[in-house]
Amino acid sequence: MNKIVCFGEVLWDVFPTHKKIGGAPLNVATRLQSFSNEVAMISAVGDDDLGKLILNYLQEHQINTEHVQVLNDFKTGEVTVTLNNKGAATYKIEHPKAWDKIAFTEKASNLVKQADAFVFGSLITRDKVSKNTLYQLLEFAGYKVFDINLRPPFYDKDVLIELMQKADFIKLNDDELYEVSAFMGSKFNNLEQNLQFISKETNTKHICVTKGEHGAVLLFDAKLYYNSGYKIKVADTVGSGDSFLGSLISKLTNEEKPQRAIDFACAVGALVAQSAGANPKISNREIANFICGK
Repeated sequence: MNKIVCFGEVLWDVFPTHKKIGGAPLNVATRLQSFSNEVAMISAVGDDDLGKLILNYLQEHQINTEHVQVLNDFKTGEVTVTLNNKGAATYKIEHPKAWDKIAFTEKASNLVKQADAFVFGSLITRDKVSKNTLYQLLEFAGYKVFDINLRPPFYDKDVLIELMQKADFIKLNDDELYEVSAFMGSKFNNLEQNLQFISKETNTKHICVTKGEHGAVLLFDAKLYYNSGYKIKVADTVGSGDSFLGSLISKLTNEEKPQRAIDFACAVGALVAQSAGANPKISNREIANFICGK
């Protein structure tokens, strides 16, 4: 299996009745490790009880925490999550938190240099400290996976375009696809045309667009691959896209055929969406049975 580094926010998702550990890069890392990849996390937590619990969680899931910094001046991140009657989530993200202040280290750059993939998202660029660290680490990364998560007001259009141009793989949802392609100057209305537009404008050969209950489309080396989705009863959508990405990257970096990879990833994303929380345990047998309709 592969060595994969995830960079960015680790935090607590605060629901009306409870808290759960989350953050898109942490969720991706958790799912990647569940498929026996060697995963490391680069992030920061506060020197507080919530930070200690995140470190314990990562260690229990056999994710390398050597590069998760513990900061005295900033608290561990928290995000207020609101669910609508369909289980779709909206987020209130407090700033600044420890994950906004990830410092660059030579050890982290060496880790990234040795990795088979480096996964990062757009939210981490909201603060100049973590943003600058990301830009430095990208210089050492081989296969760069960019997870676009548009969380207003925490993104900058020019930064998004620059990071897409640096990336080898881009993941975004259909709403994000249309928003990003529009501010890049696209005149197209069709999803596939806008996907191809972004690929051409950013010189990125690998792009995946998720479509909620309707599955996903993957551009991989000039060919499009589709999955039309799986019918489920949604509990909540928190983390489903992150598990989708972790599953897809796990399969693709381990040289699975793209069609099988996207089918597998859509199944995992659906199984997460029909469970409460971002990181439910899902066995390979459960995934295989789900795909086969058993």
